[in-house]
Amino acid sequence: MAHIAWLGKKSPFCGNVTYGLSTTEALRQRGHRISFIHFDTPQGLAQRRDELDISGQRPLAAAPVNGSRPAAWKADDPEVALPYLMKSQVYTIPSPGAQRELRESLERLQPDVVHASLTLSPLDFRLPDLCQQLGMPLVATFHPAFDASLRNLSAGTQQLTYQLYAPSLAKFDRVIVFSELQADVLARLGVKESRLAVIPNGVDPDCWSPAPQEDSTLAQLRQTFRGKRVFLYMGRVATEKNVEALLKAWRLVRPAGCQLVIVGDGPLRASLQQTSGLEPDVHWWGYEADLATRVALLRVAEVFLLPSLVEGLSLALLEAMASGTACVATDAGADGEVLEGGAGIVISTQGVTTQLRTLLPVLRDQPVLTAELGRRARARVLERYTLTRNIDALERLYAELVPQGSLAA
Repeated sequence: MAHIAWLGKKSPFCGNVTYGLSTTEALRQRGHRISFIHFDTPQGLAQRRDELDISGQRPLAAAPVNGSRPAAWKADDPEVALPYLMKSQVYTIPSPGAQRELRESLERLQPDVVHASLTLSPLDFRLPDLCQQLGMPLVATFHPAFDASLRNLSAGTQQLTYQLYAPSLAKFDRVIVFSELQADVLARLGVKESRLAVIPNGVDPDCWSPAPQEDSTLAQLRQTFRGKRVFLYMGRVATEKNVEALLKAWRLVRPAGCQLVIVGDGPLRASLQQTSGLEPDVHWWGYEADLATRVALLRVAEVFLLPSLVEGLSLALLEAMASGTACVATDAGADGEVLEGGAGIVISTQGVTTQLRTLLPVLRDQPVLTAELGRRARARVLERYTLTRNIDALERLYAELVPQGSLAA
């Protein structure tokens, strides 16, 4: 079993956070040792040192305060906090001492491999040199959303991110991306194909599944939505997610007997909600932290809508598919690849409002179609996008980088 130093995020909530927590927990369950290094305030982590981590078994390690080590600091502490100046769902700006703290932590932990779920921070660019100096194999998971075609401003901005990162990614031992299309983008920018590994996101199909039976949570949700058929968006409410185009299409159609439910938060929520706050068929749910409630929301939904201008490989989309919900998504990033061949409906990032205006009445009037799309969506996840397949591929990648004799016992 390997000792993996995982460098990633635990807050604020985003796809990177979900990816890191679910992947490290699955690796722990297979017997690997995980040291989770993430950006947090030392005071905040110290206050939580008596709480349990995601495995529910081990206490969180106290972080150093003012550069001093607490008496309880041990070489096998499962969690390390790096100081930061600013942290958002997209970018992180580390404090000046973060690099030193990272180096000292890695020297103390002596992991078999360092896996960085890149947080889009200046520290990302220093990792290859740091790990090379320490003699530690370095793996990156590169998350940024993209669109292979420059069809909108968001796509152009994201392509600049790829161009900025490519020279640094070329120095990593392996770079994990979620689709062949994403790998092609990086290969064209100079990252060797031998260093690229396509390992799609995966979800737990036992957690994200159609409802085995009507339970109290589902019954309560149906009562909340007054028995209407639910069309659901779940994700950040930000420019690149293009929720405004979805709202425009909804207002043009006003499908009778249906409710549009928007689950999530973000910089555009206040302004968009202000313009639609009095519309009875639009329900602004807000951010939902409770896993059971998120599962129930996808189970009660008949259609999941993802109108993004750019994407990576949306975990929310995979969760909806695994839940047996009919899915409509743009061809941004790898989402079109996930739904191709009848597993869902793929639309272009151009003219989203017009396309949805045509589709919404069809989805309203054809419940047999939505049921079949939901069945095919779950079948696609079971075929290609389970968390088990993801972890199998990740273990094979680690084995390529770490000599068998040096793996942690």
